[in-house]
Amino acid sequence: MELQKLTLHNFKNIGEATLEMSSKVNCFLGNNGMGKSNLLDAIYTLSFCRSYTGVPDRMLVKQGEDFMMARGVYQRGNAREELTLGMHAGKRKTLKRGDKEYGRLSNHIGLFPLVMVAPRDADLITGSGEDRRRGMDMVISQGDSLYLDALIRYNRGLEQRNRMLRDGIADSILYQAVEAGMDMAAEVITATRRRWIEQLSTIFARHYAAIAGTAEQPALIYMSRMATEQVSLQALLDRERQRDVILRHTSVGPHRDDIEMTLDGMPLKRTGSQGQCKTYTVALKFAQFEFLRQSAGLTPMLLLDDIFDKLDASRVENIMEQVASTDFGQIFITDTNRKHLDEIVSRIGDDNFKLWSVDNGCFTPITGL
Repeated sequence: MELQKLTLHNFKNIGEATLEMSSKVNCFLGNNGMGKSNLLDAIYTLSFCRSYTGVPDRMLVKQGEDFMMARGVYQRGNAREELTLGMHAGKRKTLKRGDKEYGRLSNHIGLFPLVMVAPRDADLITGSGEDRRRGMDMVISQGDSLYLDALIRYNRGLEQRNRMLRDGIADSILYQAVEAGMDMAAEVITATRRRWIEQLSTIFARHYAAIAGTAEQPALIYMSRMATEQVSLQALLDRERQRDVILRHTSVGPHRDDIEMTLDGMPLKRTGSQGQCKTYTVALKFAQFEFLRQSAGLTPMLLLDDIFDKLDASRVENIMEQVASTDFGQIFITDTNRKHLDEIVSRIGDDNFKLWSVDNGCFTPITGL
């Protein structure tokens, strides 16, 4: 799958832009804050209906303007597809595929798969379990619609149960009526996450070794009370109901799951250097790309935003070698250093690339190396 053309109006700091893309490598060169990352975020938002940065929808509209539009023309398999995302100030955003508007935006997730690597991925290591769950859910949901449906059903039930707890409802029969649906969804979520971690771990270790060039041993460990204690969610909720009534929120369930990230048996969050942490997140995203390519039946787009920061020369070299391989399809990459971009392009060994200079939301084509 590839993005052939992108048109933006008032997306963040980008007033007007129309770019015809290369089917292989698209490079964006410029200083920080000029709009490189915003362009990648526009591509991400077309696939996921939300910003990669997690900002509220209203912040996608350029300051001082009252509407935003992002349109992408894709080649998806043998079909030409067009997506149009629009939003007016004070109104909900809409997404059209061709001329038809989605009734439920969740029906769009996974149809235009991509993986993005960006500086905020450091949150996967240093952030909360919510950051790691969100990353896990976004990858699995792209290739598994049943998982996404279970996740939506579970979160809907969780919201209802938490509302009951806040309102001080104590009737166990009312709770059980809500919890029955949560329990069925939780079983799907937990089993799928466990399989995903098992499948991803081997792929991830291979990518980490290729980038690090060392014998360090990374590991991903799924942390789930349902999986560890081998009990149903209903059993956990029954056990913790009185405590939840006091706390006024649901203290157990898949929304509390986490991934423990270790290196040589030690928690990476506490012992990893900046270079090791960056290597870990890049390798994890490359592993997710490989997993997604296998499960989604389409080659995802790969978005690389300033990925060479905090890495030594040898690790930068190893990443360039991986990116230039035939394993990846269409790539979008940003950097403040043209040397990195030129080296990646030269490694690919053909003329199937495009390079733009980015300045204050304006994109100027650069020809030649």
